[in-house]
Amino acid sequence: MDRKLILDELYKKYIEPTKPGREHYIGVEFEMPIVNKSGAAVDFSAVHDLTRRFIERFSFEVIGLDDDGNIYAAQNKENGDILSYDCSYNNLELSFGRERELNTIYARFREYYSFITDIFAKSGHALTGMGVNPNWRVNRNIPIETGRYRMLFHHLHSYTKYKLPMYFHKYPQYGTFSSASQVQLDAEFDKLPLVLNAFSKLEPIKALLFSNSVLLGEDNGLLCCRDMFWENSPHGINPHNIGMYDCEFSSSDDILSYIASTSIYCAERGEKYINFEPVNIVDYFSRESVTGEYFDAKTGKYEQIEFTPELNDLRYLRTFKFEDLTYRGTVEFRSVCCQPISDCMTTAAFHLGLMNNVEKLGALLDGDTSLYRNGYTASELRKLFVKDTLPEFVDKDKLWTLAKEITDLAKQALEERGFGEERFLLPIYDRISNRTNPARTMLTLLDDGVSMEKVIELYS
Repeated sequence: MDRKLILDELYKKYIEPTKPGREHYIGVEFEMPIVNKSGAAVDFSAVHDLTRRFIERFSFEVIGLDDDGNIYAAQNKENGDILSYDCSYNNLELSFGRERELNTIYARFREYYSFITDIFAKSGHALTGMGVNPNWRVNRNIPIETGRYRMLFHHLHSYTKYKLPMYFHKYPQYGTFSSASQVQLDAEFDKLPLVLNAFSKLEPIKALLFSNSVLLGEDNGLLCCRDMFWENSPHGINPHNIGMYDCEFSSSDDILSYIASTSIYCAERGEKYINFEPVNIVDYFSRESVTGEYFDAKTGKYEQIEFTPELNDLRYLRTFKFEDLTYRGTVEFRSVCCQPISDCMTTAAFHLGLMNNVEKLGALLDGDTSLYRNGYTASELRKLFVKDTLPEFVDKDKLWTLAKEITDLAKQALEERGFGEERFLLPIYDRISNRTNPARTMLTLLDDGVSMEKVIELYS
């Protein structure tokens, strides 16, 4: 297939939707661990009961059934809100239809969350605000029985067959116990390079402020395991599919070239969801055939299949960048762990404010010397800052001052919007004042003798 044709299609999918003439909206997604308060595994029957009650209470319509007939996704057709389970029934997700301001989203979240917690309480379950399910060791960490989730689980478990000079972690089931707080903001064509450059440089500060995924029982020194989960799995075989951009973009053509350097690892033919070794998207279409594996429901085994690439397979190109340009014309920010429930809106407010002040954010980070110009790239700094000990070369006073200056930029932009959304930044200012983040706070509580049950409650 002609390279120019492929690039044209990639341009139409990712760049064209950002062209002027659109109104700007906000999309927010909360993934939250479900916890059995007895310390046992999550009882999936309690989860399915909650789903049925929720759908009835809020007039949602079923949009996803697993192979056993259980509901894993439902939507309110009027406002676009979706209740779903991400990868497994241990992880509940609330995705909100696009809105112009955050207060509307927060009001609906509070109503949904209150109902869910009331129903879960009757079965001894709860939601909590942690990036890793605290009961991850005892839960049934199995995927939802659908073609896509089964394929994804198979893909992540395939790491043992690769003989590559890279480190693979031993948690291929991580999707069943990790949770995120994600934001989608409409992007402007003329500002795409600035947005991706500035927010990439922001990632070390986000690690400082938002880390909240501790893999309890594993002595890995990480406050944010989220990065490691993706980067050291088969998703990271092509490093351009995950993490940060280690380059500066000067035009949309630069961005398009980067997208063309990413890899595809799945496709669908009929009812067969096929997984194959990640291959560069342009190289993929140059092949006459690709060999992959699919799950045969009749035999209960994975079978080999050979198929011909089709241009429509571009819809299966999925990357896991911290700042991901999507087919909706949005930038999806996906590097932040699930936050304590009382702080749930901090992620959206922080990103929204800075998106509206991106020129000043870029200038501030470009001129910074407290964090940058110390011999490390943004990606290297992020890897240092997700650890429980900050590197010695960092001047802590200047670092936290920089974090406040950045948060002030977000606050300024939110105040100018006039919706009172700056109130959602207050927990971040508390973290800056106390020089902490949710992960550090949790570990301090546990070190002080507070029980995990109490921590779960405090983060709920």
